[in-house]
Amino acid sequence: MPASTPPPVTDLVSIAQLGTMPALLRQLQGLGGCTHPIRLEGHRTDLDTQTGEILHHLRSADLLAGHLLVRCNNRRLTRCAACAETYRRDTFHLITAGLHGGKGTPDQVATHPRVFATFTAPSFGPVHNRPTTAAGTARPCRCGALHPDDAPELGTPLNPDTYDYRGAVLWNAHAGALWRRFSIYLRREIAKRAGLSQRAFKAYARVSFAKVAEYQRRGLVHFHAVIRIDGPAGGTTPPPAWATPDLLADAIRAAAATARVPGPVVDGTTHTPVFGTQLDIRTIRTADFEGGTDLTERAVASYIAKYATKGAETATGTLDRPVRFLAELAHLDITDHARRMIRTCWELGARPELAELRLRPWAHMLGFRGHFSTKTRRYSTTLGALRDARAAWRRDQAMAADSDSRHPDSALGAADQSQDSTLVLAHWTFAGVGLTPGERWLSEAATPAPGTEGEPTHV
Repeated sequence: MPASTPPPVTDLVSIAQLGTMPALLRQLQGLGGCTHPIRLEGHRTDLDTQTGEILHHLRSADLLAGHLLVRCNNRRLTRCAACAETYRRDTFHLITAGLHGGKGTPDQVATHPRVFATFTAPSFGPVHNRPTTAAGTARPCRCGALHPDDAPELGTPLNPDTYDYRGAVLWNAHAGALWRRFSIYLRREIAKRAGLSQRAFKAYARVSFAKVAEYQRRGLVHFHAVIRIDGPAGGTTPPPAWATPDLLADAIRAAAATARVPGPVVDGTTHTPVFGTQLDIRTIRTADFEGGTDLTERAVASYIAKYATKGAETATGTLDRPVRFLAELAHLDITDHARRMIRTCWELGARPELAELRLRPWAHMLGFRGHFSTKTRRYSTTLGALRDARAAWRRDQAMAADSDSRHPDSALGAADQSQDSTLVLAHWTFAGVGLTPGERWLSEAATPAPGTEGEPTHV
């Protein structure tokens, strides 16, 4: 808790007078530091289906906060640091499991050919940047200035009046479809290099991947992906002998160069989204592949997980929530470049032929409406499985600490989480978001420092 945060004395005195502060602290600790929890009203009753006996009954009014408090589970670092950290850790474990096994993924995936690839957007006009020489020395920008790393103008157009804002917004809007097209082409290119037809390829190998989207400073997304070749049944079977990291990298280059999606025609200009020419592919090596590398499995997982909690607002100075009215832009503290991209989204979103792109609802994301984190089914475990394991661990800990009461976090558990002989009847309604000043101060005071939460880092 920040030392500069003054305690809300009035609220804390009221709580202390009720004599319920210890119990309220236990309820707040179940939030794990979430600062914007969802407040629910309702009840839950557990019944023994054989005897009809009421095993447990919970009413939100009986809880010390007056409501059932559940985490917001927002992945954005700017919205809830605690929930974003949980999401980052889950993404780290998901990526790691697909690199060396664990959490239901066989260890042998560590021997499969896999690469770490970064796909970028094309240019829509010159921007301020920090070019470097072959030795890594920074050179002046096209504007003549030698920009520092934290220069606010980096990524912004040299001439905003000639920058292709329409093309940039439409590229973001089609980025997800472009990745799907690439994944189809990639399987074709691998099959071609193996001398197989697309139908025959399925009997020999399978492509697995996990990727995240990251915003560049110019407001365009690019993708970081771990791509792996498995046997026909996924990670449980070895890939064929012809599957090598070099073959995979060559197929990725070919697929990225040819992938394109049909875009709209706006005022006589046809927009056909394609990937940019900057494509970085690096092999992730283990002891089974000769040669050393500084691109370790942990480094790859950490790098991808870091961007899973960051949105457009982190890199481009835009918003982390939707824009309801265009007039809001005049009063928002955002960069001029982000303001122009949002305005472009709003203007294009009014066109009937572009209605399916939903540019206005996603204007704060500069047109991109795809998922930030995606993976193929057999790459590794799922975020849902990790959340379920963590919830089960918390329930076990809560029951062990107090066998006479159930932890508030378990109140929303589904019927399939109870014993077969237990029927769960529950009804919850939305009652609000957030904490009172006193609850917030107590929650911050009771939240341990990162890494000392007392729950396993691997669930």
